[in-house]
Amino acid sequence: MSRLVECVPNFSEGNNQEVIDAISQAVAQTPGCVLLDVDAGPSTNRTVYTFVGPPEDVVEGALNAARAAFRLIDMSKHKGEHPRMGALDVCPFIPVRGVSMAECVLCAQAFGQRLAEELSVPVYLYSEAAQVASRRTLPAIRAGEYEALPEKLKQAEWAPDFGPSTFVPSWGATVTGARKFLLAFNINLLSTKEQAHRIALNLREQGRGKDQPGRLKKVQGIGWYLDEKNLAQVSTNLLDFEVTGLHTVYEETCREAQELSLPVVGSQLVGLVPLQALLDAAAFYCEKENLFILEEEHRIRLVVNRLGLDSLSPFNPKERIIEYLVPESRPGQSLVDKPLHAFVREVGARSATPGGGSVAAASAAMGASLACMAGLMTYGRRQFEHLDAAMRRLIPPFHAASAKLTALVDADAKAFGACMEAMKLPKSTPEERERRAAALQKGLRQAVAVPLELAETVASLWPALQELALCVNLACRSDLQVAAKALETGMFGAYFNVLINLNDISDDKFKDQIRRRISSLLQEAKTQAELVLDRLGQRQE
Repeated sequence: MSRLVECVPNFSEGNNQEVIDAISQAVAQTPGCVLLDVDAGPSTNRTVYTFVGPPEDVVEGALNAARAAFRLIDMSKHKGEHPRMGALDVCPFIPVRGVSMAECVLCAQAFGQRLAEELSVPVYLYSEAAQVASRRTLPAIRAGEYEALPEKLKQAEWAPDFGPSTFVPSWGATVTGARKFLLAFNINLLSTKEQAHRIALNLREQGRGKDQPGRLKKVQGIGWYLDEKNLAQVSTNLLDFEVTGLHTVYEETCREAQELSLPVVGSQLVGLVPLQALLDAAAFYCEKENLFILEEEHRIRLVVNRLGLDSLSPFNPKERIIEYLVPESRPGQSLVDKPLHAFVREVGARSATPGGGSVAAASAAMGASLACMAGLMTYGRRQFEHLDAAMRRLIPPFHAASAKLTALVDADAKAFGACMEAMKLPKSTPEERERRAAALQKGLRQAVAVPLELAETVASLWPALQELALCVNLACRSDLQVAAKALETGMFGAYFNVLINLNDISDDKFKDQIRRRISSLLQEAKTQAELVLDRLGQRQE
């Protein structure tokens, strides 16, 4: 899985297009960074940039943008409606894919330290990166704004986390940190502004004050009226969609509106959205309505329909879902994106990768897909209608495993590549030899982890495959037989790859534990595959 961090720097310039464009170019020209959105606000005199990339590249992109702003923005002349304290006012780092919050905190720390050292400006850390409890929230740090900085910087309690306690008139100060993805989600009502705001007060965590808190954690809210659309909105910010999801906010708003006899007419997502936020909503509606939907595209379509996300303007997933805007790998780099004949040719080439590990993962993925196909060829047919409930239960594990195993095709090749890179490290001095040895051990453990994950995934499928063998449409008998052997072949491949990579690992306890586990999984696979074939062979037409 590629590592992806989102960075959303807010610069105090929203009118001068040359400055806005120069900062955009600074980000876009940074290797590894993809600029997704530039949102300039003339009245706020502020521009919000959204870009993504691997952690190290995103830090460089933010620094390049800051350098451009340092040359072009003079805070001593800045006026705008939005609270601000610096030319680069705030610069949060947000985990999107394959990156932890702790790693985003490191991004903020690295960015803040380098920014302060290079430009000699004060920098504060906030949110998850805050080193002082009183600095967790942005409003607390920004109190008094730019105009209060000269006196504020003289106070010991407001000494910056990085850089000098010196007022820099042209710059001010910068706040950086790490936070979760913020979703701006508005629910449309045919009502008055006051009615919408009443609902917002009931729902938002702050409620009407300390004595009257709202029902939804990590949700901010307000009611307003859109004259151009001739409707009101409950406008919310979801500070953590894993705590309170889109579907929860929408359903609770509907419930409040129903009590007031008000119609809800869809909703609106502002800006980009993580894929998982929509998939969580899809899972909710599938469970609530007892729906059987496997494909990701169909699940997203369901959410767009249930939430009415296209009520005010078209909702195009390819333009709004952040993971779709930035694919896991560049065109031509991923093995699984290649045509079959090209993948087969690469396997047969004079190169160490793709090798047995990738082929084992591909074999297991095909086995899971065949089992999924056999289930779908049984589901929804009148003659097998009595099996629909069983198929709804049995098919999803194979569908999910197919995607997981397919991803391991590339993961195995990358793990081997990491080992090769470690082997190339210098070893002239004791320190270099120590670093090389540590990198090699880390690479070998990852090279063991990938085929072991393959093996564990295959092992999880045997119970469902056994049950499927007893009732599947017999027109698919041979397909399920091939599925069983393909899964077993994948397990054999995992076994051999685990063993060969264990050889050079120095931790004997770890080696013994993994060797016993993979041997057990292989033996089980032999038994289970044979049992599937026996069950299918004994069934009569």
